[in-house]
Amino acid sequence: MRHISPLATRRRVVGSLAAALLCAAGLAAPAAARDTGGASAAERPAAAERPAAAEPKLPGNLALTPPMGFNNWNSTHCRAEFDEAMVQGIADVFVEKGLKDAGYQYVNLDDCWALPERDANGKLVPDPKRFPNGIKGVADYVHSKGLKLGIYTSAGTKTCSDIGFPGALGHEVSDARQFADWGVDYLKYDNCNNQGVDAKKRYTAMRDALKATGRPIVYSLCEWGENKPWEWAADVGHLWRTTGDISDNWSSMLSIMKQNLPLAPHAGPGRWNDPDMLEVGNGGMTDTEYRTHFSMWSIMASPLLIGSDLRKATPETFEIIGNKEVIAVDQDPLGKQGEVLSSQDGRWVVAKEMKDGSRTVALFNETGTAQPIATSAKAVGLPDAEGYTLRDLWQHKSYNTAGTISATVPAHGTVLLRVAADGEWSKNPPAVELGLSADPLVEAGRPQKLTSKVTNLGRTSAQKVSATFTGPSGWRIKATSPSTASSLRTGKSLSTSWSVTAPQGAAPGAYDLTLRTSYRSPAGTRAESVLPLTAHVVVAPPAGNSAVSELPWMSTVNGWGPVEKNTSNGESAAGDGNPLTIGGVVYSKGLGVHADSAVEYYTGGSCEQVTAQVGVDDEKGAKGTVTFEIWADGKKAASTGVLTNADAARGLSADVTGAQVVRLVVTDGGDGRDSDHADWAQPVLSC
Repeated sequence: MRHISPLATRRRVVGSLAAALLCAAGLAAPAAARDTGGASAAERPAAAERPAAAEPKLPGNLALTPPMGFNNWNSTHCRAEFDEAMVQGIADVFVEKGLKDAGYQYVNLDDCWALPERDANGKLVPDPKRFPNGIKGVADYVHSKGLKLGIYTSAGTKTCSDIGFPGALGHEVSDARQFADWGVDYLKYDNCNNQGVDAKKRYTAMRDALKATGRPIVYSLCEWGENKPWEWAADVGHLWRTTGDISDNWSSMLSIMKQNLPLAPHAGPGRWNDPDMLEVGNGGMTDTEYRTHFSMWSIMASPLLIGSDLRKATPETFEIIGNKEVIAVDQDPLGKQGEVLSSQDGRWVVAKEMKDGSRTVALFNETGTAQPIATSAKAVGLPDAEGYTLRDLWQHKSYNTAGTISATVPAHGTVLLRVAADGEWSKNPPAVELGLSADPLVEAGRPQKLTSKVTNLGRTSAQKVSATFTGPSGWRIKATSPSTASSLRTGKSLSTSWSVTAPQGAAPGAYDLTLRTSYRSPAGTRAESVLPLTAHVVVAPPAGNSAVSELPWMSTVNGWGPVEKNTSNGESAAGDGNPLTIGGVVYSKGLGVHADSAVEYYTGGSCEQVTAQVGVDDEKGAKGTVTFEIWADGKKAASTGVLTNADAARGLSADVTGAQVVRLVVTDGGDGRDSDHADWAQPVLSC
């Protein structure tokens, strides 16, 4: 499924509906009852060419750990830059940048590699402009680098591209034979234009065709999770998509992660849940969010298929995708997918059992402010011990802990730890946790009082402890209580009060602050812990009633494109919306969003009420199901329940008295995010 837009499902729905109408009219046999899948007599494979009924199931010893590699779609789609030179360039980068040594091996072609029509013999024809040496030529080059080549087609009459390249439905044996003859090592098999044929039958047919070639080919089912492939595909494919397509934004990545996490019992060697390719490096998220993306895909034992053009990648991108300690979590031979231990209020603890008996623990912060997240060695399944070794997989540093596994995690961040009862813990300095009493919301020129805390989590004492707090040039940050301690025993803390002042005239927006502590172990080893924080310079809202769409927001998250002011969401580009329209009624002011969405406003404790008319925008026709929510200081103050496009605008109001921050939230209504364009019409904040 292509993520060109939330409309991407239209082609396959229309294709299936057309087939059904033809059947009803007596013009065609039901697709599920035909072997041809809509192929012409000249194109369809001969009966003798089809796999025998007794053909063995999926071969073993492939994809015993999640496949790692590259796929071009997220960075190029069908654009002309997807060609032989790009594929060869990616293979070169794999070798030159050490990605091959880190475990990446597949260089995969996605849609648009072929001509739109088969040849006179029903064979696929590589696009001679994109691939002048054919697919075999590309495969030979990739293989010469010690790497493997992957290819794409769809389990339908056409692929997912609007151009309509030939799919493999009814051509499974012939196409599989071509792939094998070209030297293909991996097949991604999509789900578009499937003509309503049963998914299990379609994907099993290609499994058998691949097996019949005798070539070991990793088989990836891109079925989008529509028919719960995790329940039936373990002997059909080596991996199966569990969701729709990912997009390069926080909301999309988060939604997909949440859909994939509950499926842990179905994963294992040779049978992987696939939450889609990586977006790391494509530019739509921050480096903190990309580290979360990579951390969570790794702890979920997901395939790691790089989706950015590595020829243009930044050093930060290579640092993320090349982190061998995080990759080792994904590639652990035990093959367990991490399981959710808790997720209260957006503070996630996910733990993964490792083959050596250790546990990898992700402390993931879904929220927009730094949050303390904690668990224990016992809770993640480790045996009782005097102490534990705690390894930070992003800092590449080891500590000891008495059993508490805890960190204050930056907004949208993940602390990824590997914890072991290994008897070596005493060689490491104690782990400490840094925390701050409140989210730094600062009005320019006015001091804000904050309190930091340094807590010793280790079995050994932390000595010569000091705390420092720094900000941008021109900011005044001063300790107003002691910022040092001679020693902290297990569980003890150093609390320090700070006065934080942004310069007069500082523009509203986000600014980076850094809280840092340094200390020594009893053996004299120096250690340091750093907590990056985001301060917001805010402006108190005016007294009276204000149109929310005219106020400056603190932050936004949106499921498709940017949040729009006074227009609908439109599509992915800024400013491409239409007049806000719900049930035929047009509204002049408001916010156009797409689930999952959150828009935050500073209210400074001086406001009382938020009101709005809300609903699904008419621009999506009959599509769209959403829920509107108003949150005040992290607590839900009002909700509409699920609304559809058939519902007229509904009034929503919430008491936000005393709240510092108000958040306007739209969720997907529980059925996925497709076409969930939602309007906050005529929203008013009363202060």
